[in-house]
Amino acid sequence: MQGGAQETLMSLLPIVFFIAIFYLLLIRPANVKRKKHQEMIDALAKGDKIITTGGLICEIVKPEKTFFSIRLNDDTIVKLSREFIAYKLDENDEAKD
Repeated sequence: MQGGAQETLMSLLPIVFFIAIFYLLLIRPANVKRKKHQEMIDALAKGDKIITTGGLICEIVKPEKTFFSIRLNDDTIVKLSREFIAYKLDENDEAKD
C-alpha cells in the first residue's frame, strides 16, 4: 500500500513543480506590476503630466474617484477613466521634448 502512495506522489511531483514555476515566472510578476501601476494612479495629483493608453500626453486638472479631468491643450478639458492611464511623465521625460 505504501508503495502505491509513493508512486502517486512521485507522479504528481512534476506537475507541482511546473505549477510553481508558472507562478514564479508569470503570475507573481504580473501581480507586482499591476500593484505598482495602481499605486501610481492613486498617487496622481493636479498638475501631473500623464500619457494615456491611446498615446495622448496631457495634464491632470482634477482627480476624482473614477476618472480624471485632463487638459489636452489650453482650451480643451476632457474626462478620462482611470483605466486608460498608461504612465506618469517625470520631469526627466519632459526634458527630452
